[in-house]
Amino acid sequence: MTKVIIIGSGNVAQHLIAAFQNSQKMGAEIELVQVFSRQIGSVSHLLELSQITNDLDALAEADLYIIAVSDDAIAAISSQLPFKNRLVVHTSGSVPLNVLDDNNRKGVFYPLQTFTKNKPVDFRTIPICLESENATDYQLLDKVAKSISDKIFAINSEQRKALHVAAVFVNNFTNHLYQIGQEICQEHQVPFEILNPLITETAQKIMLLSPSEAQTGPAKRNDTATIEAHEAFLSNENHLTIYKTLTQSIQHNGKKL
Repeated sequence: MTKVIIIGSGNVAQHLIAAFQNSQKMGAEIELVQVFSRQIGSVSHLLELSQITNDLDALAEADLYIIAVSDDAIAAISSQLPFKNRLVVHTSGSVPLNVLDDNNRKGVFYPLQTFTKNKPVDFRTIPICLESENATDYQLLDKVAKSISDKIFAINSEQRKALHVAAVFVNNFTNHLYQIGQEICQEHQVPFEILNPLITETAQKIMLLSPSEAQTGPAKRNDTATIEAHEAFLSNENHLTIYKTLTQSIQHNGKKL
């Protein structure tokens, strides 16, 4: 039985806890033995109190320690671990492997998904990007990852950085554009939900076509009259700036504006 400890209690940590609990129920040879949380109440609804500690010195012995905390806290937490030569990984998309303290063997266990507390996800569909310092540790990470996901990738720190930047574009920036669309609808008393089928179709189309093939709209068609009408319509300077920048990017197919 491979023993796992999670250090953290935020969005990623809580979803990992649920994923490992589900894998144990399905008979996986992975045991979540303990979770570290500074506030025990943050995860007490997910675990028995005997499985939670708020003291790093009280961490049990395990095969794998997963640090699932904010990027800025990873180095500090890893340097405070009271043991040596154990496998310690973090879950960040943007932090390099070498940020982890040299006292322990290092790795990365990065689930590429947006996580929100109390919103369930199907972890088996979530890509997990792995990195380690040696083949033996990678085999262990691979075993643990496959207990909760069907999509495992060997990704080095530079590749992971590229993935994280790309993820910001396709997820965070896209969601912000949804917000702008909602603001425009609210300003003109139009129900935002009218756009829901369009949002769904756009996302589903990317499963079948490349983004360049799926691109439509006035910028793609170089419909100058419509573009000028839209720009004249937008009263919010920030919305107008974003509209112009994205229009130019589409027209130049992502090349230098």
